[in-house]
Amino acid sequence: MRIVPIVEGKGEVESVPLLIRRVGGERCNPPVYPEVERPIRIPASKLRKPDELRRAVQLAASRAGAGGSVLVLMDADDDCPAELAPGLLQTVGDRADVSVGIVLAKREYEAWFLAGLVSLRGHRGVSEDADPPEDPEAIRDAKAWLQARMTDGATYSPSIDQPALTHHLDLELARRADSFDKCVREIRRLIGCDG
Repeated sequence: MRIVPIVEGKGEVESVPLLIRRVGGERCNPPVYPEVERPIRIPASKLRKPDELRRAVQLAASRAGAGGSVLVLMDADDDCPAELAPGLLQTVGDRADVSVGIVLAKREYEAWFLAGLVSLRGHRGVSEDADPPEDPEAIRDAKAWLQARMTDGATYSPSIDQPALTHHLDLELARRADSFDKCVREIRRLIGCDG
């Protein structure tokens, strides 16, 4: 099974393949270990344009090969993921060659870290006593919120910290964020362990 992610940010280029592999290894029974290609990085502003999205999915599909999968993962920012994703999926249309999934992190990828914050204590400068917010997906600018809970003047860098925190994130704990739960379910479907 080959899966090709399409992402918007530098941090996701390293963290999304790790997340996919972790979901396959930890959330599938028996474990599934897909071949994850290096993500295609395209700014969100382009991914929201129908022609650009179709072009990106076509490129990813050619890399995935027949029977492979394409995962488009981007931040919803102020949009509602449940309203935006179906329209984006409709833009791509049904494909006979690959399975396509579109996941939008409510607000941003880092909101998922806030949901699983307890598991990140002591990693990459996250304070040992950092407590998660009541509603992690309601936080605007989760990066800044997370940085405010880092010790010794540490600063949050998506390209460095996002993969490291993805490695330590408790996947079950993070599922209290609805968009992360959707992401886990979609990855499982795309890699063939949705049963």
